[in-house]
Amino acid sequence: MAGQLIRETRSVCPVCLKNIPALLSRRESGQIFLEKSCPEHGFFQVPVWQGCMDFEQWLLETPPLEKGVGLSCPANCGLCAEHESDTCCTLLEVTQRCNLRCRYCFAKGGGTHDDPSLENCQAAIRDIVRQCGQPLLQFSGGEPTLRNDLPELIRYAREAGCSYTQVNTNGIRLAEDPAYARRLAEAGLDIVFLQFDGTRDEIYRALRGRDLLDTKREAIRVCAELAIGVTLVPTVVKGVNDDNLGEIIALARELSPAVRGIHFQPVSYFGRYPGVPAESDRYTLDQLMADICDQAQIPPESFMPSRCDHPLCGFHASFLIDPKGGLKPLSSITHSSHSRGQARDNREYVARHWRRFPEEAKPAESFSEEMDFDTFLYRLRHNSLTLSAMAFQDAMNLNIERLHRCSLHVYDKGSIKPFCAKYLSPMEEIARSDETR
Repeated sequence: MAGQLIRETRSVCPVCLKNIPALLSRRESGQIFLEKSCPEHGFFQVPVWQGCMDFEQWLLETPPLEKGVGLSCPANCGLCAEHESDTCCTLLEVTQRCNLRCRYCFAKGGGTHDDPSLENCQAAIRDIVRQCGQPLLQFSGGEPTLRNDLPELIRYAREAGCSYTQVNTNGIRLAEDPAYARRLAEAGLDIVFLQFDGTRDEIYRALRGRDLLDTKREAIRVCAELAIGVTLVPTVVKGVNDDNLGEIIALARELSPAVRGIHFQPVSYFGRYPGVPAESDRYTLDQLMADICDQAQIPPESFMPSRCDHPLCGFHASFLIDPKGGLKPLSSITHSSHSRGQARDNREYVARHWRRFPEEAKPAESFSEEMDFDTFLYRLRHNSLTLSAMAFQDAMNLNIERLHRCSLHVYDKGSIKPFCAKYLSPMEEIARSDETR
């Protein structure tokens, strides 16, 4: 069924990855679909917005992709003159090894290749600083904590000029080897980006292949003792853990200030995944926000779109934790600016909300609407929680308009690439839509 044209853009054929025209179309249901046709492989469509929130309001008057722009993306993707955002965070893969084999893994972790040498990693860090300035550097993999010399790399990154350091980890080694975690802290690690899919072990069995909840909680306890900020990172899959979002938020609130935030990632289909998704498997950004609002009693206006990346790439929302229960919103889309944000500002926002602050004396003022400014600042530093999300793109829903504003970049053999371009992979077996629909 044909829909109302919203805007034109470009995408790729999900089979051959050829750059092709695409459009966003609104259906009578309020859903927004990305539609495209490949001369060789036919017509494809995928829902990118379910109509749970106002699409135009969320876009913040973001202009569409200009004619003639993005024609070489993502095959030749890097930080070219057309790219619209500087680097906020740079991801550096330091191993392909992993101690899990997850059903969903953007990097297909678990490879047998040798790790890059310490010297090669240090050279990559220098190159990242040269090209990106002073980014937040995320060590990733594979499972980066399998490297015994990761503390040396963290220390080197700080000395080389990276503003902050972050480790993307499943938390197993942190839980089982607290002495290793202490070495990371002493080297200057700022943030642990902890894979955390839910509050029930059945979720981990479905997504990660084994019970892991106790291990995750122990990793958080170890980080708390070392004053390393922890951000929980759930991969959200429909029918597996999309009903558990409220419980994840409640647990994060309980574990504050050890847990500083939750960064939700609606599942995307690149790297390793169990099978090609149906339209009904798609879990969109607005659907995630609606489920969070329903399960955690959070007002929808608390969520704000990214101004550093494209608005359809993610959201953020900040809250004070009420000691009597619940979350007090500090952000509102009704006060959101239409102006573009800068990568540096976004990086500092992440640092303020995800790092642990040094211990300090607690003001005597109790929590109330009339709290004094010192009490407010204390609670902001020690009793706040940030909810955010990143809706990564795969070969079906890739929108080059979004790709052009990406500030999450990956270092790849001397090049700096947008995350969704680096990990893009074709879908070889895919159900094609009927073009005559």
